[in-house]
Amino acid sequence: MPVKWEIRVLITHFLDRGLPKASIARQLGVNRRTINRWIAEGQLERDVETGQVRQPVRQKKPSKLEPFKPIISARLELYPELTAVRLFDELKAAGYTGGISQLRAYVAISRPSPVPEPLVRFETEPGHQAQVDFAEFTFPWGKRYALLVVLGYSRLLWLRFYPKQDMQTLFAGLEEAFACFGGVPREILFDQMASVITRDLRDQGGKLLENREFLRFAAHWQFRVRACRPYRAKTKGKVERPIRYLRESFIYARDFVSDEDLNAQAHIWLSGTANVRKHRTTKEKPLERFTRDEQTTLLALAGRPYQSLILPPKTESPKVLPLPRIQVERRPLKTYAAIAAGAR
Repeated sequence: MPVKWEIRVLITHFLDRGLPKASIARQLGVNRRTINRWIAEGQLERDVETGQVRQPVRQKKPSKLEPFKPIISARLELYPELTAVRLFDELKAAGYTGGISQLRAYVAISRPSPVPEPLVRFETEPGHQAQVDFAEFTFPWGKRYALLVVLGYSRLLWLRFYPKQDMQTLFAGLEEAFACFGGVPREILFDQMASVITRDLRDQGGKLLENREFLRFAAHWQFRVRACRPYRAKTKGKVERPIRYLRESFIYARDFVSDEDLNAQAHIWLSGTANVRKHRTTKEKPLERFTRDEQTTLLALAGRPYQSLILPPKTESPKVLPLPRIQVERRPLKTYAAIAAGAR
């Protein structure tokens, strides 16, 4: 489309006065890249009536930049982020005698756009994998750590808040999650938790070193330990997104008065909201997907809880005095299978 006559006149006028293209773009409400493209395409020289590029009375000399365009294209192909200033220095060394403004305009329309990295969504078979992570929150009575366990296939979510995020907490939380699921996934993917991973040298060609006590716990429950590589957030997306969902849907704008109240409300939220809403990726409700496809594929529960020979015996958490508030009704915890059966 030909550039409107008024805009063409104004752009030409401002350029003749030496006004920067960024300032011209702001004043006329035109994108600076568009102005660069119009200059490079000769749009400012088009005839208003015919829309054709007007032929000057005298033959225009070739641009001083013209012989150097293959060099510019080759350099930008190898180094797409190379600046016009760097190219200007290189072209001057090669014999270019023109100015940098024309070079900037050409670079602006010639620089290759980066190709976005395709997002490959990694899905797992029913009962194959769960992802686990802690999320930290601060309440009036102190910091608490939400332990989240997400089944990879169904996206069924389990969570509980604890005053610590140590190995003893991880053992207790996983055993409670297994009891609620009614079984154990074949492998569990963790972030770089100190309770699970002591050292990860895979990116340097080394090995992954797991905590020996946690390996004994995993052997007791018969699941394999997997760990995300450092700084690879995409590998743990199934648990990262629920953490954000937990913050936005459950924690935000909600009042809590004690650990008992916090976990009671979390249980109600899980069974009444998180696990029965239509999941954005699977387009199904996690609880329905779990009971239909995944529940029967889980490994059988161990006959007894894990008994560590290293960790001290479990102690009761200190009581936290609740703030004045209407008491929340406490409901007994149920397995997800019992919840599903009640829904039917």
